[in-house]
Amino acid sequence: MKPDQSALALRGLTKRFDRLAVDALDLTVRTGEFYALLGPNGAGKTTTLRMVAGLLRPDAGSVSVLGIDALADPVAAKQVTAWVSDEPMIYDKLTPLEYLAFVAGLWGISPELSERSARDLLVSLGLEPHLHERCEGFSKGMRQKVALAGALVHDPRLIILDEPLTGLDAVSARHVKGLLGDRVRSGCTVIMTTHILEVAERMADRIGVIASGRLIAEGTLSELRQRNGRTDTSLEDMFIALVDTEAAAA
Repeated sequence: MKPDQSALALRGLTKRFDRLAVDALDLTVRTGEFYALLGPNGAGKTTTLRMVAGLLRPDAGSVSVLGIDALADPVAAKQVTAWVSDEPMIYDKLTPLEYLAFVAGLWGISPELSERSARDLLVSLGLEPHLHERCEGFSKGMRQKVALAGALVHDPRLIILDEPLTGLDAVSARHVKGLLGDRVRSGCTVIMTTHILEVAERMADRIGVIASGRLIAEGTLSELRQRNGRTDTSLEDMFIALVDTEAAAA
């Protein structure tokens, strides 16, 4: 892989349902960065990430994941990608360790390699007291952490997160943010949607704002502030101003 190669490149990405959800979107996420994709409800964030993850087929455009054409070779793209939705989907009758062993087996990872990784992931997320309990009794936040661990067990290089902090208490959110920060520092790339703007403000290397399926602003927090003309503006104020301006122009 070339050093300057992007982790994710979207070109002309388009998806229509009863209306245009994603409108010829161009977006590039650099290798090794934490990218926050923000936007109001219905802006096209989840639809975009679902197309990147291979869960939806775009009507037009291209998706490149670490140099792999994800539409032409979806299996290869998924081998280097993790997808975590805001609704955790795990097997209730399994314990966290059993679930991660099952997922690792689907990826063809030997138990000798996966067992330690699985335990380390679960412990880092604060689930050590619950390793041998069935997931059916877990809260949504605990289930979300198990789902995240399952998504990371094959050591993906691109991590796609759709509202990963939904339903998490402050302690659990800190565990998740710590794990994601560690992954980025190790060279992984994260693209995340969130309505918790403080998380984007504190964790993201770059921020993209999407409205009506189009990217309307992008940059570091400092760059977005310069565009707004004030260096002390909060991300929340900038976000609202950008979305309101876009809505007025529509």
